[in-house]
Amino acid sequence: MKRTPLYQKHLDAKGRVVDFAGWEMPVQYTSILDEHQIVRTQVGMFDISHMGEFFVSGPGVTAWLDGLLTNRVAALAEGHGHYTLMLNETGGVIDDLIVYRLAAESYLLIVNAAKIEEDSAWVQAHLPPGIHFDNASDRYAAIAVQGPNAAEIYAKLFGESLPAKNRLVTSGSSFAGITGYTGEEGFELFVPTTETESLWDQLLALGVKPCGLGARDTLRLEMAYPLNGSDLSPERTPLEAGLGFFVDLEKGDFIGKSRLLAQKQNGVAVRLAAIQVLDKAPPIRSHYPVVVGNKIISETTSGALSPSLGYGIAMAYLPTELAKVGQEVAIDVRGKQYRAQVVKKPFYRPANR
Repeated sequence: MKRTPLYQKHLDAKGRVVDFAGWEMPVQYTSILDEHQIVRTQVGMFDISHMGEFFVSGPGVTAWLDGLLTNRVAALAEGHGHYTLMLNETGGVIDDLIVYRLAAESYLLIVNAAKIEEDSAWVQAHLPPGIHFDNASDRYAAIAVQGPNAAEIYAKLFGESLPAKNRLVTSGSSFAGITGYTGEEGFELFVPTTETESLWDQLLALGVKPCGLGARDTLRLEMAYPLNGSDLSPERTPLEAGLGFFVDLEKGDFIGKSRLLAQKQNGVAVRLAAIQVLDKAPPIRSHYPVVVGNKIISETTSGALSPSLGYGIAMAYLPTELAKVGQEVAIDVRGKQYRAQVVKKPFYRPANR
C-alpha cells in the first residue's frame, strides 16, 4: 500500500491506520464522534494527500475540457474553480472532481484517490495534439482544514481573510483551494511533498486538531454529498444522483451528454434518495437492503449513525415514484427491518448556512 508524506505524523499522533483505496490512511485518532464534533464546532484537519493532482494546459485546452467534463469550464475566471464530473460514453460517472483555472489556458484538476490511474488513462486517451497533461499526484500532498474556525486559521497562516468559496490562491508551487466538503467553512492546501510535514506542524501549533477519514465520511454524509465508488458509479448518471446542477446541457457536446439529454426529456427511473432511520437501529452501512411492502427495492449506497443528529442516515437509489420526501421504507440489518423514510437533502444544515 501507498503512504502519504504524513504517515509517520499519523503514527506519532496515535492514529489508527487502515487501508483506504490502496493507501495507509488514519481512520481516527481519538474517536470518529469526537473528531466529527471538532469539525462541526471548532476546526480540524485531514490528510488528503492521497488525492490526485492533474495539470493540463495548451491552446484549446478550455474547449477540450468542456468536451470532457459536465460543468461549463469556459465560464471559470482565472483563480476560480467548481465541482464537475467526468463521464463515460453512456453517461455513467467515472469520477467527480474539482477543476481550477490557473490561467487562460492552464488548469488544475483535483481527482479522487481511487481514480487517479483510471482518470489519468481516460484523460490521456482523449488528449488531442497540443494539450499538455501532467499527472503531478506523486509530487503533491494536501491537507484539508475544515470547521467554523477555519477562517481564523487561514488568516493566521496567510495574513488575510479567507477568500470566497471556489477560489484558488496560488503561492509559488503551492495552492489553497477554498472549499467545504464537510459543509463547514474550509480550505485545502496543496503543497510539494517536501513541505507537507512542516505545514502539518504549523497547523498543529495553531491548535488545529487532526481528524481521520471516518469523521470526514460522516461529515460529508450528513450533507448528503455523494461518495465516488459508493454513491457514484459508472452505472449511474449525474441526473440519477441528483447532481443535475453540475451538468450544463446547454453547452456544446461532451462525453455522455446524449444519455443525459434522453433522461432530461424522459425522466430518470431511479433517484439517489436521502433516508432517515426512524427506529433505534444498529449503524447503517452500505449494501443493506431497502424494503417497501416486504419487497427489496434497492440497497443502501452509504450509511452511518449521524453524530450531529443522533439517528441513522443513509442514501440509496430508489425508483423515482418511491424517492419522494415522506415515502416510508425499511432498512434490513442482518435480517431485521427498521422503519425509515425518505427526507429532504441535506440531512444536516450547519448554523452558518
